[in-house]
Amino acid sequence: MARAMWTGVISFGLVSVPVGLFTATEDHSVRFHQLQRGTADRIRNRRVNERTGKEVSSQDIVKGYELAEGEYVVVEPDELDAVAPGRSRTVEITDFVDLADIEPVYFDRTYYVAPRGQEYGKVYELLRAALAETGRAGIATLVMRGRQYLTALRAEDRLLVLQTLHWADEVRDPAAELPDLPGRRAGRGKERTMAVQLIDAMSGPWEPGRYHDTYQEKVREMVRDKAGGKEIAAAGEPPSATEVVDLMAVLEGSLDEARVRSRGKGRGRSAGRGGERPGKRTGRRRGADRDELRRLSKTELYERASRQDVPGRSRMSRDELVDALVGGGRRPKRTSAA
Repeated sequence: MARAMWTGVISFGLVSVPVGLFTATEDHSVRFHQLQRGTADRIRNRRVNERTGKEVSSQDIVKGYELAEGEYVVVEPDELDAVAPGRSRTVEITDFVDLADIEPVYFDRTYYVAPRGQEYGKVYELLRAALAETGRAGIATLVMRGRQYLTALRAEDRLLVLQTLHWADEVRDPAAELPDLPGRRAGRGKERTMAVQLIDAMSGPWEPGRYHDTYQEKVREMVRDKAGGKEIAAAGEPPSATEVVDLMAVLEGSLDEARVRSRGKGRGRSAGRGGERPGKRTGRRRGADRDELRRLSKTELYERASRQDVPGRSRMSRDELVDALVGGGRRPKRTSAA
């Protein structure tokens, strides 16, 4: 069972409920150690005096704020502790705002909120249901691990969720950072209508399980192959950039492809379509399958190859993925270099 990383009380008005915060996400990135080439010797980082080149112990290290080049204000650890906020025990909601009014750029980390004991379940559910019904979020500050956070408490289907927010001065003004943004009039006309149709054709329900970190999968497969003594092939070249001459023609072509893909997603994956048995498809049927697969992006081809457990898929180019899928999951033969 998960362990709460923070415990305290959420209060709004005169109502309060004891809760615990639990991390909602975790990092599955592949971790590597640094080694000296040709050995299994680990590389360690050390704190070294830039001027003398000698190693410095952690007890002799202080913080310095640079006022000008080479001029610092030295701050001792106990001086920072003296001005640091004490550990907060309360998330006191000061305002309720429409959740839709909080721009996504302000959201940072997410925590699940749970009541600390069944006896507090009624008050907890009362707050969750009220937030869900009104579509609002409770705004509060929280001190955790020596840092103060601005937070938004919102409702999900069965639980409350607390999200830390960036402070206003941490969010950059896009008008100042991106001076070359086009005007609104640039997105009007027939092209806009076609773009809306394209978005509609490519739309569907949010299913997070459909999406995978394919890079991490490739890294893990590469490590397994290297550990097994297999040869590692380089990834295929990325597709060339499209030269857009007629925007309407490009949009129309994209819309046609999206509609074909949408129809294809509705078909079953059974192998007996048209009375054909697995492995007995005619050349015409294979040609039709190849044409359909070529309309898919490389990411979509990789997803199909993953479902069919095609070996070596992470190192295949787009054309090789098509060949493997048409061949029933068999890996295409690579031509040896002359």
